[in-house]
Amino acid sequence: MNLINQTWHLFKKEILLEWRSKYAFNGVLLYVVSTVFICYISFNLTPGFEHSGGYKIVWNVLFWIIILFASVNAIAKSFMQESKSRLLYYYTIASPQAIILSKIIYNILLMSLLSILALIVYLLFFTNTIGDPIFYFLSVLLGSCSFSTVFTMISAIASKAGNNGTLMSILSFPVIIPVILVLIRLSKGAMDGLERSLNYGNIGVLCAINVIVLATSLLLFPYLWRD
Repeated sequence: MNLINQTWHLFKKEILLEWRSKYAFNGVLLYVVSTVFICYISFNLTPGFEHSGGYKIVWNVLFWIIILFASVNAIAKSFMQESKSRLLYYYTIASPQAIILSKIIYNILLMSLLSILALIVYLLFFTNTIGDPIFYFLSVLLGSCSFSTVFTMISAIASKAGNNGTLMSILSFPVIIPVILVLIRLSKGAMDGLERSLNYGNIGVLCAINVIVLATSLLLFPYLWRD
């Protein structure tokens, strides 16, 4: 019960700090909108591309690339923006499990909101080719959760190595590549309007990855925290 209370108070602190500055949200939202607009202009320079056979594939892959880099920009600062004095203060009032859980929950909320807004902007600029919008929306939420859990843990590790952004990229690469591949297959099935039962396996894989990363975070973060 104490863990839940600590997590809840730390989670409210994250929301309050973001509400005051709106740095991460506004910065990533600007990145998403500008990137989508640039892609829209690029596609318009290729007449007839929207009616080509590869349009759906490019539409889907491009969306997940935008979300991936938006996740890196938003979540990389989870621990890197925390000062040493603030971290020391957290050490005296909360358990490490509560700290990592609050960061993960906050990042899931942030990325879910940003991903939904990105999808809305994406659909405004590009022709809607989604065969099963509800299932595609579900894949976007699952992708947001997966990116949040992975990058939050990697950000915690990188913060203990001198806030090395290069280290974060190297450590996240072997974990995030399978996540992206599964997400592309899942969302492509939704775009084609395939039977939903055909994608239950991909959903199970994503959920399993999230559970493994979350369990690993809870087990390893206390050892990182002691440093």
